[in-house]
Amino acid sequence: MKKFFWRRAAVAAVAVPMLALTACSSQGGRTPEANNGGGGQAASTPRMKIALITHAPAGDTFWDTVRKGAEEAAAKDNVELLYTNDPEAGRQAQLIQQAVDQKVDGIAVTLATPGALKDSLKKASDAGIPIVSLNAGESVSKELGAFTHFGSNEELAGQAVGEKLAAENFRHPVCVIQAQGHVGLEARCAGVKSKVPGTEILYVNGADMTSVESTATAKLQAAKDADVIIGLGAPITLTLLKSVATAGSSAKVASFDLNKDLAQKIADGTVLFTVDQQPWLQGYGSVDALWQVKRGGFKLGGGQPVLTGPTIVDKSNAADVVKFSDQGIR
Repeated sequence: MKKFFWRRAAVAAVAVPMLALTACSSQGGRTPEANNGGGGQAASTPRMKIALITHAPAGDTFWDTVRKGAEEAAAKDNVELLYTNDPEAGRQAQLIQQAVDQKVDGIAVTLATPGALKDSLKKASDAGIPIVSLNAGESVSKELGAFTHFGSNEELAGQAVGEKLAAENFRHPVCVIQAQGHVGLEARCAGVKSKVPGTEILYVNGADMTSVESTATAKLQAAKDADVIIGLGAPITLTLLKSVATAGSSAKVASFDLNKDLAQKIADGTVLFTVDQQPWLQGYGSVDALWQVKRGGFKLGGGQPVLTGPTIVDKSNAADVVKFSDQGIR
């Protein structure tokens, strides 16, 4: 499968064979699977408890993939995985506090709104609970007590998109941010704008797809020079396709992140490309890293983030991604 990588200091992720799935608690949108269909033996290390706490909104399939990776690592490592999520920063902080109160052996957490999580994460550190971050907040991860971060450098990913658009002679992108103040999303659009100065930012309410569609439609009707509109998540991008059609716009569509439907749109040429941050690896790596700390004091990353992207998926390699999507890992 053809892929393009932009890297800084990074540690390679190691794939591990699929094993039977442990039970886990959940407050997310997807029902936990009883098993993943694999075979094999879980680690003989003592049972440990890890909390995975994300800012995932309801219905976003990206987070199902993150969670699937975490569940497979938990199965291999003899870990009880406690998965909880809330897109509201204050409630995510409360979930961290609950994990501290439960005396978990490790916390994996997304840092979309780091300022709101600072105090609760300090309590975790003070309690001696090791922390890793994933997906969002790479730049503040160490400051908030995490020993490493699993994810894509979001500004670097944005620059990769900007470079590709500039090379294809796009000059007036509209970059759509579905959660104002989310540090990762803001960094993506900033990265695009650094390479294509004519980029405009459009804020939408990502919790309401009807509103996303109408806001983007109005923008495209008003901005006749917009030549490409960029979604920062697969469900948003798929909605933007409707906006382009409704507005009668000639703008092309590009994206960040991935799901099976988006991969198919790329394969058939409806969407130009996406930048994949490989969420399965984020979930898997975060849980496995916490197990490694418990097992032998091993710390992945050497004090640097472990990059899981960015990777460009375009028409040349989208068919392969669709194949992996059938397995629920892309």
